[in-house]
Amino acid sequence: MNQRSTFIFSMLCFGFAFLYIPILLVIIYSFNDSRLVTVWGGWSIRWYIELLNNENILNAALLSFRIAAISATVATIFGTMAGLILARLRAFKGRLLFTGMIAAPLVMPEVITGLALLLFFVSLQNLIGWPSQRGMNTITIAHITFSMAYVAVIIQSRLTEINESLEEAALDLGARPARVIWDITLPIILPAMVSGWLLAFTLSLDDLVISSFVSGPGATTLPMLIFSKVRLGIAPDINALATILILLVTIGVGIAGWIMHRQKQSKTIS
Repeated sequence: MNQRSTFIFSMLCFGFAFLYIPILLVIIYSFNDSRLVTVWGGWSIRWYIELLNNENILNAALLSFRIAAISATVATIFGTMAGLILARLRAFKGRLLFTGMIAAPLVMPEVITGLALLLFFVSLQNLIGWPSQRGMNTITIAHITFSMAYVAVIIQSRLTEINESLEEAALDLGARPARVIWDITLPIILPAMVSGWLLAFTLSLDDLVISSFVSGPGATTLPMLIFSKVRLGIAPDINALATILILLVTIGVGIAGWIMHRQKQSKTIS
């Protein structure tokens, strides 16, 4: 191994260690029997038991997962439509404005986005009486607004790599455009849609700033609850909660990777 390869390998190991050692420490200390997170008191699952008996955390987690699932699904649908428009309709009136509107949530600071959405919901409430109060619905709409842009970028980048000859051949054979999209385009971009859904789900589950602006009484998401608890000091049950979230994310990523691998194998066989 030459000097350049040794340096690259060392930097790679340092990068992975910097990313994953803190996560490993969180997992280890989630089994700490001591109430003080900085003092090791032996192995125990007491904090997982207390976590499962904590209704506030369970309700916040359930609310966050519901919001994340709904917002990711809707954002994937609209983001796919936007990506198709950007990739296939290359010349239409207002394309520049449409592209800018899609890209705006990607570069806009979350504080400004949250404040703008708050003013929007307050204005709607004064004009038409909806929403009557801020809660799950307003948080879901806010998450759809910014996560849809990420899905659109993923879908557009995937479509630009696809040869359009398959779609053109189907149109030449008499297939309707809607049928071509359903039978040819969507199966091809399915891995990108899965990736976009996972990214939108993660962004929604992780969001704190925007949710804090558009939430109301009785609508506390999991990041908001964790942030409020951490401000008073890190509790051991937070480590247990973080470990469970890490496990769920790992399972989700593994399932998505398996789906993409199976689809790649089917393409190779065909």
